[in-house]
Amino acid sequence: MHASKEQQDSLIQIKKRSDFLTIQNKGRKWVSHGLIVQVAENENGHKRIGYTVSKKVDKSAVKRNRIKRRLRAVAADVLPTGAKEGQDYILVGRPQTLIRPYETLCNDLRWCLRKLELAK
Repeated sequence: MHASKEQQDSLIQIKKRSDFLTIQNKGRKWVSHGLIVQVAENENGHKRIGYTVSKKVDKSAVKRNRIKRRLRAVAADVLPTGAKEGQDYILVGRPQTLIRPYETLCNDLRWCLRKLELAK
């Protein structure tokens, strides 16, 4: 199940490193087996999303890119309908992100949102 085009448009991409660092330093985070969610409130009232996978996770750029693609797909399926507005979300890839079943990754994200009290 993939989100429609208009649902994906509601997720604004975070691209600036300074935004990532602000969310990392001032926000909250929750860790699951498949991914890490970092969250901070934003002023504009929209949902913004960013993805990061470090070289510590895997040295191979091909595998890191695959992890990012999986995180994008999970975010597109879960966040538009399952997360609160006015938050910045960063999904951090882990080694397990590559091998966990897709539906389990979706459940990991939903679980993190519930623990952070950000689930709709």
